[in-house]
Amino acid sequence: MSDILSGFLGDWHALLILLVAGVIPNQIWRMLGLWFGGGIDEGSELLVWVRAVATAILAGVIAEILVQPPGALASVPDWLRYAAVAVGFAGYLASRKSIFAGVVCGEIAMVAGKWWLG
Repeated sequence: MSDILSGFLGDWHALLILLVAGVIPNQIWRMLGLWFGGGIDEGSELLVWVRAVATAILAGVIAEILVQPPGALASVPDWLRYAAVAVGFAGYLASRKSIFAGVVCGEIAMVAGKWWLG
């Protein structure tokens, strides 16, 4: 049984380091955000500003990926990257301005285009 579990999980030390260094610090900030943000009105100026900043950061990351694609994304043709952004924007508008829907539509277009190209 131990061999099967070891083969499935791999080195348990790496998983422990991942948990301690990656998951726990992230979850602390999420819980503090829930605790502090629980009483804030969703229509308040603070949350409108936070949403605007988050959208601007996402737009900046998308622009950087389009202009200077990192890693394996550099092998994707320019036209496919721009088409995926256009599809994502159309999905954003079609879903009544849901950023999540726009990102998912763009990702699907990118993966489908890359699969189609081979």
